[in-house]
Amino acid sequence: MENGAAEPVIVAIDGPSGTGKSSTSKAVAAQLGLSYLDTGAQYRAITWWMVANGIDTDDPSAIAAAAGKPEIVSGTDPAGPTITVDGVDVAGPIRTQEVTSKVSAVSAVPEVRSRITELQRSLAAGAEHGIVVEGRDIGTTVLPDADLKIFLTASAEARAARRSGELKGADVHTTKAALVARDAADSSRKTSPLAKADDAVEVDTTALTLSQVIECVVTLVEEKRAAR
Repeated sequence: MENGAAEPVIVAIDGPSGTGKSSTSKAVAAQLGLSYLDTGAQYRAITWWMVANGIDTDDPSAIAAAAGKPEIVSGTDPAGPTITVDGVDVAGPIRTQEVTSKVSAVSAVPEVRSRITELQRSLAAGAEHGIVVEGRDIGTTVLPDADLKIFLTASAEARAARRSGELKGADVHTTKAALVARDAADSSRKTSPLAKADDAVEVDTTALTLSQVIECVVTLVEEKRAAR
């Protein structure tokens, strides 16, 4: 392209919680001038709405019936990503323990996944310079034609330590048990399980600092762009 403008690049970053996905994705998007989408926040947002509206989150048919109701809007600026439901800023409320404990069950409902997947695809398609999309099924289901797919991993111990650091004083053992349970739920669900795409590059972050992971991913994106 003229003027050295880079072609838009779509980057999918998947992996379980505590691998540094969000921090990495945001930093990579900011560094490369791309949009950023935290798909986990969208699933948390629809879960928050279900809880706030008294939908029984143990009843998949009740969840399915309500899946189309909330209006979820994601702001994709990596410097300040936003998320609203029906016009209300939910960035804080979606991070509560209550939402965290219910998000896997709500996310497993096919009607919820198809609704959110549609939102994700339209955001990716509309990203002028390209986008970094992070989640659990981006490379496999949401954006199977992404230009670059990355799967972040880390040992359960490392992930629990990072997570409990984030959760300020949470007990590492409890956190590890919760992570392992959530991975199992997300990996075994029938619709779009957490899985590594065949053509994804796996990056084990256990022994890496955040800045090393960011550098690694930025390099992979730049190589992909140069190869076009």
